[in-house]
Amino acid sequence: MSAPVLVLAWGNPSRGDDGLGPAFAAEVERRFGADIDVLVDYQLAPEHVLDLGGRRRVYFVDASTTGAPVQLAPVFAARDATFTSHALSPGALLYIAALVSPTTLPDCRLLAIRGERFGLGEPLSAVGRANLRRALGRFEADLGALTTCARL
Repeated sequence: MSAPVLVLAWGNPSRGDDGLGPAFAAEVERRFGADIDVLVDYQLAPEHVLDLGGRRRVYFVDASTTGAPVQLAPVFAARDATFTSHALSPGALLYIAALVSPTTLPDCRLLAIRGERFGLGEPLSAVGRANLRRALGRFEADLGALTTCARL
């Protein structure tokens, strides 16, 4: 049986801060264990549609190169330029999910963690690690609001 919350993170840990998504996922798995499902990949792909079923909320987590240190925003199904490639945006993945299954899609959020160093062989930067800590705090606060609502 699937947990009601899924963290679906992607990135390449061999490319410095591009590994922020997988690092976030590892920490969520350590903190929450079996209460939250965690899935890590190098990129989003059409096959991930199968991972969305039966969820109440899905957090898509990836590194970003611009914007605020941590951004948490809703994701809606939308056909976009990534729809025909193998790598998909979260919105394009939800678009495919809506085509494949007429059931209600889960509430989805994109958690973008800003990094600064993405070179091959680099470790997570100090800025990336600080933003990772911020992202974990933001996630826990959002998750807390979800579980409070679930009890109402």
